[in-house]
Amino acid sequence: MTIDLSKARIFLRPGHTDLRKAVHGLTVMIEQHMEREVFSGDVYLFCNRDRKLLKAVWWDKNGFWLSTKRLERDRFPWPGTSEAVQELNGEQLSMLLAGIDFFKAHKTLYYKKVS
Repeated sequence: MTIDLSKARIFLRPGHTDLRKAVHGLTVMIEQHMEREVFSGDVYLFCNRDRKLLKAVWWDKNGFWLSTKRLERDRFPWPGTSEAVQELNGEQLSMLLAGIDFFKAHKTLYYKKVS
């Protein structure tokens, strides 16, 4: 199983998702709730209420991949209140899987004038 993250876009669904759903249920959520194209080859991430289970779904030419990671200890850092679908890059995905909460990191400020 390989996925080229340099070409795929990664989308995260904030809040919790009922992860009893399999590929069909999650792809319906991607199309209807996230308003994204499931056959694009993009990676879609979902997390359960306890933030101990993560599922990733993506289309690979002729079928869907469904990957699951369950933490035995600790929890995934996961945005709970944002309503918009968030796009991540490969570095952010690595940090997320390592447990680093980049969602609460300082945001870059942009100013045009001092006064």
